[in-house]
Amino acid sequence: MASRRKSRELALQMLFQWEVGKHSPAHVVATFLKPKEVDAPENTFARELFLGTVDQVSALDPLLSRHASNWRLERMAAVDRNLIRLALFEILHHPQTAPAVIINEALEIARRFSGEESAQFVNGVLDAIRKSKPSPGAETNMKPQTAAKSSHGRKQSNRSGKSRKK
Repeated sequence: MASRRKSRELALQMLFQWEVGKHSPAHVVATFLKPKEVDAPENTFARELFLGTVDQVSALDPLLSRHASNWRLERMAAVDRNLIRLALFEILHHPQTAPAVIINEALEIARRFSGEESAQFVNGVLDAIRKSKPSPGAETNMKPQTAAKSSHGRKQSNRSGKSRKK
């Protein structure tokens, strides 16, 4: 799972560079993926997530805007906006990965790159979208905190040692 998170983090960094730096997707890929490692599994997945998100941004942004109550896209932090775009793309185009896993990864990445308030914002938007788009029989797989349980059935704790709220 660590390589998937690494791929998602790399894809987020590329999205940020694409949007904020106003670079072409090809330039961003060439900048971030070292030629010798371009076919490494995490780089392949990162490239797929990045290019897919860029390709679908015009379809993702209206969905994001609709569920980010009182927030215009341009007012959102660039990291948060791109992280939500990335998670939405993966939820919509990678059904083999449970939405709960994707959302929980997005929350961990938000905490790492932005902060706890950003993680709460990202969770709120992604959860609102998840609730508005349930697929038959997948509702239990889509609860964001489902993936937060360890193999022993206990909740993981956040950095402060407190249990996460559902």
